[in-house]
Amino acid sequence: MTIPAQFDAKTIESKWYDYWMKNNYFHSEPDHRTPYTIVIPPPNVTGVLHMGHMLNNTIQDVLIRRARLKGFNACWVPGTDHASIATEAKVVAKLKAEGINKNDLTREEFLKHAWEWTDKYGGTILEQLKKLGASCDWERTKFTMDPDMSASVIKSFVDLYNKGLIYRGYRMVNWDPEAKTTLSDEEVIYEEQQGKLFFLKYKIEGSEDFLTIATTRPETIFGDTAICINPNDERFTHLKGKKAIVPICGRVIPIIEDEYVDVEFGTGCLKVTPAHDMNDKTLGEKHNLEIVDIFNEDATLNSFGLHYQGKDRFVVRTEIAKELEEIGALAKTEIHLNKVGTSERTKAVIEPRLSDQWFLKMEDLVKPAIKSVLETGDIKLHPKRFENTYAHWLNNIRDWNISRQLWWGQQIPAYYYGDGKEDFVVAENIEDALILAKERTNNQQLTTDNLKQDVDALDTWFSSWLWPMSVFGGIMDPESADYKYYYPTNDLVTGPDILFFWVARMIIAGYEYAGEKPFTNVYLTGLVRDKQRRKMSKSLGNSPDPLDLIDAFGADGVRVGLLLSASAGNDIMFDEELCNQGKAFSNKIWNAFKLIKGWEVSETIPQPESSKVAIEWYEAKLQQTLVDIEDNFEKYRISDALMAIYKLVWDDFCSWFLEMIKPAYQQPIDKATFDKAIEMLESNLKLLHPFMPFLTEEIWQLIAERTPEEALIVSTWPELKPFDAKIIADFENSIEVISGIRTIRKDKNIPFKDAIELKGINSENVSTYFDSVVTKLGNVSAFEYVSEKVDGALSFRVKSNEYFIPITGNIDVEAEIKKLTEELNYTKGFLKSVEAKLSNEKFVNGAPEKVLNIEKQKQADALAKIATIEQSLAGLK
Repeated sequence: MTIPAQFDAKTIESKWYDYWMKNNYFHSEPDHRTPYTIVIPPPNVTGVLHMGHMLNNTIQDVLIRRARLKGFNACWVPGTDHASIATEAKVVAKLKAEGINKNDLTREEFLKHAWEWTDKYGGTILEQLKKLGASCDWERTKFTMDPDMSASVIKSFVDLYNKGLIYRGYRMVNWDPEAKTTLSDEEVIYEEQQGKLFFLKYKIEGSEDFLTIATTRPETIFGDTAICINPNDERFTHLKGKKAIVPICGRVIPIIEDEYVDVEFGTGCLKVTPAHDMNDKTLGEKHNLEIVDIFNEDATLNSFGLHYQGKDRFVVRTEIAKELEEIGALAKTEIHLNKVGTSERTKAVIEPRLSDQWFLKMEDLVKPAIKSVLETGDIKLHPKRFENTYAHWLNNIRDWNISRQLWWGQQIPAYYYGDGKEDFVVAENIEDALILAKERTNNQQLTTDNLKQDVDALDTWFSSWLWPMSVFGGIMDPESADYKYYYPTNDLVTGPDILFFWVARMIIAGYEYAGEKPFTNVYLTGLVRDKQRRKMSKSLGNSPDPLDLIDAFGADGVRVGLLLSASAGNDIMFDEELCNQGKAFSNKIWNAFKLIKGWEVSETIPQPESSKVAIEWYEAKLQQTLVDIEDNFEKYRISDALMAIYKLVWDDFCSWFLEMIKPAYQQPIDKATFDKAIEMLESNLKLLHPFMPFLTEEIWQLIAERTPEEALIVSTWPELKPFDAKIIADFENSIEVISGIRTIRKDKNIPFKDAIELKGINSENVSTYFDSVVTKLGNVSAFEYVSEKVDGALSFRVKSNEYFIPITGNIDVEAEIKKLTEELNYTKGFLKSVEAKLSNEKFVNGAPEKVLNIEKQKQADALAKIATIEQSLAGLK
């Protein structure tokens, strides 16, 4: 076969991906083999590839390709998530741009638009993953809104409701006024923001006195239904039993007493707004206060806001402060640092709101998830430090608000047959609901027309928490062959930001529905940041397009560049130079392959001793590295595993092994050595394949004609075998000897083509096994061991052994003596200055031990250097 001069990533990537797809290597069906299963963290259906996806999916592909090579029945299930809040927001924005208001559409009309949007933009990210080399089982691709996936979600809801774990409650919830939906507590991000503390004056009814209250939200005075003081606060004893008047709206409200009030905060008086604050709601229930909701769903004020009706809450905050000041009801303002809840999705400031919502009781459900990770270790988090985060979340878990005021998503399967809040039944479909409703009402005249389904959709996470089971049909049919074979899965690779949102909930669902863990290991990647440690974002312009990187550096180069700096759980400082390093590694491997294939092979010449020992050494070195690689994979140190392979290939294979076996210029190589070189190269390719699939398959197929059954992707991972560690250690010593020879050649300008003699005093009795390699790589014409120092020779030491290179006509002896004499005089002067310090009693007594040790080491090094120079001079005279 003709081997191209340059490695062309663009050409070979599409060629080999098409070949893998054509031969169905990625597809898995249950069989006699042990399964190895990964489910992809489903990206948003309309999302596009970013650097976080690149890192996450590269790691998954490394794991799945290695499992395939190790003989497992590898199954990597891809798919996408319907992302209800994000997708609905995009569809609403699209409709708005077309002059269509969502509120003017029926649910069915809106969903038609949503499906059109999904069909148009959905799945792009999965196609992009193919460019990366992702070897997913594309025939198993799932979408969380597929009919069978939605059926699983509905079935789960009905099941949990029938178990008494799902309930409908009127609760204070986190309201996102931009998305116009509730959020779970975990979807609220708290940020410190600088705002103002407004000190408002409330007039005491029937007097000219005022009391002052500090608040960060003056716009909520329209919802005030009481003022609360601490009964133990003597400052306000005179206010007990009295009433106050709310500024502007003039509402008369009671002054109540409760020890909840912090006498140290603000003025010691608290305005109570039960409709818009969780703690105020608790006080309101305790003291039976009126509830006045002043906000519309978009956080504009309603009619209770009087002349501010229709205005946004933040606009009102500014305007009402001016009005309060004008009427003398604003005593002062102060700058105040406050923690504000914001929506994880839209970034809007969350508004506490009272609403009828659906909740899932978590207290008992969470117990197996706590036990499996924190007690028994059945599920392991990598790195382990995330167990603390996991424990904090799960030990403080609250009931999960699973309803969302959205249309895009699985509609809650509750059907109302009357006007009362409790007039509903829960069923998987309207036909079943009708049967239940007839039983509940004892009214056999009811029809489906009398039933109205709950308009809310379920939280997206309520569908994706079933993902490892539902992708194999396990919820709908627990006895399905796929589910029984592939579940539980093996490894999960995801980000720590969704450790609670998704990972913990999947564990909870796994134990609830399957009675066992959904996976064994969770590999938590770090965030990809730029080299200034900033999070990548479009607004900063620091997030490169992954496809542009692949175009510039090749998919293998990008994969290597990302993984070399991606230790589990640690953020990676991404720099395009890393991808360039990956590309350089690709070129190094390609050139090594070209070098080997370029040699003429002779079947008649004998194998040199140097090649024989080189092969034995590299076989041992490969096995030693394989032990490290397996250990790193076992500990989910994927970056360290790659680095071990990188050093093996770059340093040991390319820099040493190939040099050791390379035939002389224009000379052939013996067949035995050539065959072993190909064998070693193939072993390297197997180790590299999970990380660099395209390059390795290309070289593998160029080495020899292969059938589809012999492709590298379905080859076998190198087998661990016993190896001789001594041979590796012995070669390390020989490397130093070779380096010593090379240093003298460089310093004395002795060309490599000029052979030299080498003599050695083997006082340490080191192995002579690699002397043939030393002879070859040093271009040594004669190498012998002697018992006495050699006169008229240049020398160097390796540990206690001394080596001599007799002087030939290539060296100017007089110039060398002059150079060594100058170096000797300089070193003696340096030694004198060091010894002066050490003989100074004041310095010795006052210097820290560390400084003293450094000076003593300088003295020892100088004495050793003087002895070596004097010895070299003696040999030259």
